[in-house]
Amino acid sequence: MQKTEKTDIEFKELEKETKRIPDSAIKTLIAFLNTEGGELYIGVCDDGSVCGLADPDDTSKRLSSSIHDAIRPDASPFISIRIEEKEGKHVVKASVAVGTERPYYLAKAGLKPGGVYAKLGNACIPMSEAGIRSLMLETSGTSFEQSRSMEQELSFSTLQEALAKQHLEFGQAQMETLQLIGRDTLFTNAALLLSDQCTHTCKVAVFQGKDTTLFRDRREFSGSVLKQLAEVYEFLDTYNKTKASIKGLYREDTTDYPKEAIREALLNSLIHRDYLFSGSNIVNVYDDHIEFISLGGLVRGLSMEAIQLGVSQSRNPILASIFYRLRLVESYGTGIRKILLLYGDCARKPLFKAAEGAFSCILPNRNEEVQYVQTQEGVMSVAKDAFGSEKSSILALAKERGSISRKEVEDLVGLKTTKAFRLIKELCDEGKLLQQVSGKYTRYVPRMS
Repeated sequence: MQKTEKTDIEFKELEKETKRIPDSAIKTLIAFLNTEGGELYIGVCDDGSVCGLADPDDTSKRLSSSIHDAIRPDASPFISIRIEEKEGKHVVKASVAVGTERPYYLAKAGLKPGGVYAKLGNACIPMSEAGIRSLMLETSGTSFEQSRSMEQELSFSTLQEALAKQHLEFGQAQMETLQLIGRDTLFTNAALLLSDQCTHTCKVAVFQGKDTTLFRDRREFSGSVLKQLAEVYEFLDTYNKTKASIKGLYREDTTDYPKEAIREALLNSLIHRDYLFSGSNIVNVYDDHIEFISLGGLVRGLSMEAIQLGVSQSRNPILASIFYRLRLVESYGTGIRKILLLYGDCARKPLFKAAEGAFSCILPNRNEEVQYVQTQEGVMSVAKDAFGSEKSSILALAKERGSISRKEVEDLVGLKTTKAFRLIKELCDEGKLLQQVSGKYTRYVPRMS
């Protein structure tokens, strides 16, 4: 036989003692299915010499049975098996076409490294997790959620309990409707996220003070994203203290953070994160704020301004739809606007920041005696006096910048136009600010004491 092994041709011999088809032959077939196809000859030595088969019919049947039992999904339509005569001896030839439902994998190993193989030159190598995900997306032309899950041994106790509370059924038909099962009858990545075996986690760190110098507590939450949502929310609630104040004859209790704002920030971080990243969602709790960091950044084509206007383009529409069915979200695109409304009467506003590969939401502590304000450069702290005076905050800002405008007071301290102008005027009347007019622009400069 003149052929030699190369990218699309491989030779295998039966195992000498057992006369079984070697496991490496099945891995080679999987590699051909996942790459560019090829031909496998059984009964040919590595050097191309023909050793032949004593019972080619039996070998052909056993190879066909192995393909059916050992490879997932079903690869039979893409592999043809026939007996050929080479140099007066019989060999079995398997001609393999590229499969349409890649990646193919060893049934006993699963859809993970060690179960998925590809050809690289003359070598048959296991694929990495990143390579498997990339191949799934390339082949399916669909989103991460709709692609086949690399883990197929899944259970759904948390999801079933949540659906039962809403009097919703959960069976094969419902799983197909919810797109938890794909056309190939295998679990999708959306199913993985909602399963008890979800591989993504959420890490929460609680710090002493206002920086990351000293840990007070840290936890990692795993399992279904529904379970993570409930457990992280409950954990954060233990650090959401209540402060009492007297207004007139009545006592008024205020939590450090609006509970609805925490809930919305958590929901957004879970629903809109990019699960192609293997890292964890992060929640950092400080004395003066909570920061939620989710992976993925903004969906391509959306700006921060559009998001704050209520424009929504979910990265994970299947997950969002199921959360909607469970009444965890009321409607799409309202999360950030709702958070802003919850802080409507507060001088300190939530901050949102998108970076390459990440998105953060910062909720300020409403009861903290240090005010954080948003600038184009980032976050700036402004000390308040003992009475939390807004005028002291304005004066501190003016000293920080050298001067300040009415519009900057509105934007940075979160005041209405009329109130901002009144407070600035009072500071001028008190001799603490000096008005400077240059053309149509007016700025206020702190007087030197």
